[in-house]
Amino acid sequence: MNLVEELKWRGMLQDIMPGTEEQLNREMTTGYVGFDPTAESLHIGSLVPILLLLHLQRAGHKPIALVGGATGMVGDPSGKSEERNLLDEESLQRNIRGIRGQLEKYLDFTPGRPNAAELVNNYDWFKGLGFIDFLRDVGKHITVNYMMSKDSVRKRIEGETGISYTEFAYQLMQGYDYYWLHVHKGCKLQMGGSDQWGNITTGTELIRRKSGGDAFAFTCPLIKKADGGKFGKTEKGNVWLDPARTSPYQFYQFWLNAADEDAVKWIRIFTLMPIEDIQTLTDRHLADPGARQLQKRLAQEVTTFVHGEEECRAAILTTEKLFSGDAADNIRSMSETEILASMEGVPTCPVSMTELEAGIDVVSFLSGTGIFPSKGEARKTVQGGGVSVNREKVADIARSIGTQDLLAGKYILVTKGKKHHHLVVAS
Repeated sequence: MNLVEELKWRGMLQDIMPGTEEQLNREMTTGYVGFDPTAESLHIGSLVPILLLLHLQRAGHKPIALVGGATGMVGDPSGKSEERNLLDEESLQRNIRGIRGQLEKYLDFTPGRPNAAELVNNYDWFKGLGFIDFLRDVGKHITVNYMMSKDSVRKRIEGETGISYTEFAYQLMQGYDYYWLHVHKGCKLQMGGSDQWGNITTGTELIRRKSGGDAFAFTCPLIKKADGGKFGKTEKGNVWLDPARTSPYQFYQFWLNAADEDAVKWIRIFTLMPIEDIQTLTDRHLADPGARQLQKRLAQEVTTFVHGEEECRAAILTTEKLFSGDAADNIRSMSETEILASMEGVPTCPVSMTELEAGIDVVSFLSGTGIFPSKGEARKTVQGGGVSVNREKVADIARSIGTQDLLAGKYILVTKGKKHHHLVVAS
């Protein structure tokens, strides 16, 4: 199975330019993907282009990861309804350093390897290119009619906010990136999300018109969730690759909580598992969805890929402590680090250590910490079996909350219903 066939099977191929598959089968091909430096860390949406580069390298081709130091100062209108805020150079450079460090974890940059990965920053070639030179050497080759025919531009022009010249020029800048890499790095392939097709084909057109060279492209479908929600978003916000922004435990939980329909698709896209193993695992999952074998393997594979085996094992252990049948006992063995990692983003509530030493009835405790707006509502929910303390259901409104309930000597976990957690912190 060649690269294009594998990407098709994995659901990672949408648009492809004629001749691309033949080019990849003919010779080692240099291909690139661009990364937008809007933050110091990439998020899980960036895993798709990272994996495209990785599959390219595993197939014997040479990957280039382009960090958009110049285009990041401008903004891409693709998939956006409004003009985004522009980054200052200091923030941009900080973001680029963070992204570089992450990309080096996933691709092989070993010097001397024929298809060693490279990192490039388009600011390096744009910083010396004057406005007049850009208009004369680039702008004259692409007509306004051609640029306005792109969906990303047309939708913005027809929308209420319009589009500035700054963002209108973005596709020319991205097209010039491809041209520059074609001339200086022998690059013949650009990859990206399907929303980038217009920008990518502008690059192939510029190469054809300026140098008459061969240039190819393909895109990957944008990842969507079965419930219509935005991929990579949770109630707490983006799911980041940086463990300081999203803990490995929360990262693991994102994949573990995937819907059945999503898990069937995501196991193909986000793991490097062989096709035969994926098919076998999928068949087992479909025969017994309740066992959630697919979600467990998906979470394990992706967490290990991003954070390593040790962090993945820790995430699995914390999950078992919190959600196994013995969770009420296991949770007491959790360290402060494990508690804080598993409760990342959970609302916190203060409570006085003095009150806990004296003991507080559970209704007063729930209303006093603000978990419930009133004693009446707290009492009603407890009586209905809707409150758990440290994963143990509260069955009696006379239940006293005290220092005996403290985890790691400081915390009490309160759960309303099944999913609404609160971390009470004693001081």
